[in-house]
Amino acid sequence: MDQVKTGELIRHMRVQLGLTQKQLAERINVSDKAVSKWECGNGCPDISLLGELARVFGTEVGVLLSGEIDKNESEKGDMKKIRFYVCKDCGNIVTATSDAAVTCCGSRLYALEARKADPDEQLNIQDIGGEWYITSDHEMTKQHYISFAAYVSDSSATIFRQYPEWSLQIHLPMCRSGRLVWYCAKCGLLYQDIPRS
Repeated sequence: MDQVKTGELIRHMRVQLGLTQKQLAERINVSDKAVSKWECGNGCPDISLLGELARVFGTEVGVLLSGEIDKNESEKGDMKKIRFYVCKDCGNIVTATSDAAVTCCGSRLYALEARKADPDEQLNIQDIGGEWYITSDHEMTKQHYISFAAYVSDSSATIFRQYPEWSLQIHLPMCRSGRLVWYCAKCGLLYQDIPRS
């Protein structure tokens, strides 16, 4: 931990919240002199205080330790750059339009890398009068199944949760071109593009 960088970050976050040194000190049960010492780079918070300090600032302990806030470059709302994070323990699905620090069930999650589905892996898409009917011949057992499918366009993402022993059947209003993305418990994240009708 770089005391100076961490101190500058604590000061920045405190000011952003509109807190005085005394108010911050009261929230984490230390003296305002301790907060002043940290902000001047003449010391750093005890490790036992980092969790509470992170909670007050709405950040993570790792951010306080590094002394830096990594800002994502603006994605300009392009949903086609959406990232999917899936917890292997509980099946939780998290999405973000930029890189994110995501944890679930005590583990750090990393954005999944989607690969283009081979022809024999692709989902079946039928036009049924202004609606797409999407199905799959994919195995749907407790060990090998598609846990979600998503339709992603440049301005929206719609996620359809799936469960073992269901047969994948999705009705989707026909709209402009987009991408189907799905996650298989064994095969990972796959995609196929839907051409403009």
